[in-house]
Amino acid sequence: ALAKLFNGEIISADSRQVYRGMDIGTGKDLIEYGETPYHLIDIINPDQEYNLFQFSEDFKHCHSKIVHKAALPFLVGGTGMYLDAVLSRYNLTIAKTTENARKLYEKKSNLELISHLFTLKPELHNTTDTNDRNRLIQAILIAEAESTKEETITWPDFNSLIIGINIDRELCRTRITNRLKKRLEEGMIEEVVKLKDSNIAWETLENFGLEYRFIAQHLQGKLNYNDMFQKLNSAIHRFAKQQNKWFRKIEKKGHQINWLEADDQLLLNAELLVNTSLSQQK
Repeated sequence: ALAKLFNGEIISADSRQVYRGMDIGTGKDLIEYGETPYHLIDIINPDQEYNLFQFSEDFKHCHSKIVHKAALPFLVGGTGMYLDAVLSRYNLTIAKTTENARKLYEKKSNLELISHLFTLKPELHNTTDTNDRNRLIQAILIAEAESTKEETITWPDFNSLIIGINIDRELCRTRITNRLKKRLEEGMIEEVVKLKDSNIAWETLENFGLEYRFIAQHLQGKLNYNDMFQKLNSAIHRFAKQQNKWFRKIEKKGHQINWLEADDQLLLNAELLVNTSLSQQK
C-alpha cells in the first residue's frame, strides 16, 4: 500500500521467495501487490543455489534500476540476515573460485569441511551454512577469498527508514497457527509433491526451511499428518522468536525501527513517517 502511495517498487528480502514453484510455503501472496512492480521473487529454479552474496549483488542492481526511474525502493521481508546485510552494509567478499578448488572440497567429509570452515572463521555467525553441504563448501570458498582480500561488494548510497509492525504476542501466535492451516488447505502439501516430482531431492527440500522440511518428512512416511502439523506449528512459533531477535540485533547496531501498532491507523501512521522522512531528505 505504501509503495502505491509513493511511486514505489518492492524488493523482496526473502531468501526463499527467489525460487520458482515455492509459492504457498514461502507466502509470496503476490495478489496483494496488484500492479506494483516487485523484484527478487521467482528469479531462479529450486535446483539452483542462492545465497547472501548473490542477494547483495541483486539488491544493488534492483536498487540502481528503481532509483534511475525516480521511484522509491521498498525493501520488504523477510530474512533477518538479508535485511541486516543491506542496512549494516556487510563487508562481503565476492568469491572468485576455480572448479578445481570446489571439486577438492567435494571429496571431503562434512566433519572435515566444518572443521576447516571454523579454522578460517573462528567467530562464524551464520552456522546455518554448516547444515547444508553445498552452502558449507560455498562458505569455505568465500572465507578463503576474504583471506586473500579479493574484490568486495560496494553498497549503494541511501538513507533508510525502517518500519516494523507491532502485533500482540498472543494475537501473533493465533495468526501463525491460522495461517498454517490456511496454507495446508490451499495445497502446500501438493506444492511439495510437485517439487519432488520435478526431481528436487528430499534433502534439498528439507533444507528449504520449516514448511518444506516437515512436509517432506510427512511425505516420506516419517511423520503422520497430525504429528507433522504439531511439530511444524511449534517450529514456526520458535522461528518467529528468532526473527524478533534479528530485529533487536539490528536495533542494537543503531538502526532505528519505527514500530507501529497493527490497528486501523497503521497505514496512515506509516504514510506520515514516509512523508516526514522524504521531506527531511530534500
